[in-house]
Amino acid sequence: MWDRLHLVEAAPAGDLHLAAVLAPLYEDDDGEVRVILTKRPETMPTHAGHISFPGGRAHPEDSGPVDTALREAHEEVGIERDRVAILGFLPAIDTVEFKPWVIPVVGRVATPLHLVPSEREVARIHVPRLADLADEGRWWHVPWNGRRVWYYDLDGDTLWGATAHMVRSLLGLDD
Repeated sequence: MWDRLHLVEAAPAGDLHLAAVLAPLYEDDDGEVRVILTKRPETMPTHAGHISFPGGRAHPEDSGPVDTALREAHEEVGIERDRVAILGFLPAIDTVEFKPWVIPVVGRVATPLHLVPSEREVARIHVPRLADLADEGRWWHVPWNGRRVWYYDLDGDTLWGATAHMVRSLLGLDD
């Protein structure tokens, strides 16, 4: 599954470093590649209840999108930055609700995992297999403003919006 990822080698150039997320991938004991996703609590001021990658706004002290993504992943789910090998990037994406440009950073996390979810920022952690997410038959979409908004059932939660777009981009699924 690692060879099926659709990545770009460099972060987007220009002044887009407003936010970054880490798409943390790891190989489980059965050799399946999985991705770590979080459900944001309903109490969050933005994207409440959404499924997302760990991430957030850049801080002035962040040296770039990789630094932002790694800092946020540590804050949200306890992933230590020295346990992540950066594999590449996905194209920058704008979000409809909050409007920052988000740079997705893709990294392979060393196992065993020691996830520690932030009580304030994470209501639930999902670790679906990429092979399941790559199954087009499990996705559905609705038209919105001339685009398709993709949805995926994730054990009772719904993956949709910008994160669904990033997952589909990672897997090379056509929009």
